[in-house]
Amino acid sequence: MTSVDAGEGLPTLGKLELLDARQVWKHEAHTFTPWLLANADVLGELLGMDLALSSAEHPVGGFSLDLIGVDEATNETVIIENQLTRTDHGHLGQLLTYAGGTDPVNVVWIATEFRDEHRAALDWLNTRTDKNTRFFGIEISAVRIGESAPAPLMRLVVQPNDWGKKVKAIAKGDTAASDRALAYQEFWTRFLETVHDRKLGWTTSTKGSPQNWQSLPAGMNGMSYTCTFGRSGLSSEIFFQDPDPAVNDARFAVARAKLEPTFRNTLSYEPLQARKGCRIAEYREGDIGNGDDWPEYITWFINAQTRLRTAIAEAGGLAQLITP
Repeated sequence: MTSVDAGEGLPTLGKLELLDARQVWKHEAHTFTPWLLANADVLGELLGMDLALSSAEHPVGGFSLDLIGVDEATNETVIIENQLTRTDHGHLGQLLTYAGGTDPVNVVWIATEFRDEHRAALDWLNTRTDKNTRFFGIEISAVRIGESAPAPLMRLVVQPNDWGKKVKAIAKGDTAASDRALAYQEFWTRFLETVHDRKLGWTTSTKGSPQNWQSLPAGMNGMSYTCTFGRSGLSSEIFFQDPDPAVNDARFAVARAKLEPTFRNTLSYEPLQARKGCRIAEYREGDIGNGDDWPEYITWFINAQTRLRTAIAEAGGLAQLITP
């Protein structure tokens, strides 16, 4: 280990060495993408998201998107294009093609170095697209001290103009959200604590959403398990949210046919044809403002989700549930 001794009684420190990304991840598709899929928390921490990645090489028409996932705090889709070289026009085109084919909220481009013109292109997209579409640019490298194991080093070089302020506000708990939103966050955090205490394995998230819903990954693209406070009270559901409404309608119809015999009149089937999502849900009365009832609500959400997941497992799992 290279060290620097500044004098008697002073600490001996190692020298930080910057590594080329290719020294650590030998191949973009075979090494880096699988590593990122298994270490989504590293990217999530940089972006200020509760990131869960569900798929590598996700098909988009005749192409394959590197990674797709969701910010579990907001249920927003995240797509990621990786490049273990300097940015180029080809990957910019791929990024836009994938965005058009998946309708994401968050679009992330990771490369070892960003050309000024590509950084400017993402900045332009952030100013010209609607507020519900965000583009991020991240430079990836690695560092180590002496003979230590390499550590990833990610630097955010492009982000929406107000993103940094938004993330800091969420971290402080003083978002533009009202007291009701803060109550949601506290409730879902308690809910997630109970999920982990019971070792249910439904999610790795530990911090609750400041929204009226808490998304739980389903392990398949275009679907999620969700617990919600809505106009009809509490809802435990499976939500179909593929960018293509026709896909949602088809999956919903098959799932309904297989679940109805088990649940009879317990579940509500809401097809929402030609809209962005549809759901199969179980309801009960309740309101986030009834703080004394929170323990009862948490128990109901867990029991209702367990009933739904058990029925789906008995049908052969999600893949079989949506297969005619």
